Amino acid sequence: MGQVANARVALPDVTWRKSARSGKQGNCVELAPVRARGVAVRNSRFPEGPALVFSVAEMSAFVAAVKGGAYDHLLPDDLAERSA
Repeated sequence: MGQVANARVALPDVTWRKSARSGKQGNCVELAPVRARGVAVRNSRFPEGPALVFSVAEMSAFVAAVKGGAYDHLLPDDLAERSA
């Protein structure tokens, strides 16, 4: 994993995307594919702030872990049940 200090400056040509389930208040993260580096993640409310850049292998492992329920213990019980 790497980090860039200013996502807007360091990654000017990427296309950021939010989840379709993102609320209207904009409290979400955005992801963007970064050629030859992997996937960048930033706070949608602070686009000129830092971004974390994960390799494809790191992001693949994270997504697989999420899908496998590795982080379900972090959610309130009622939310975890609704997303199952």
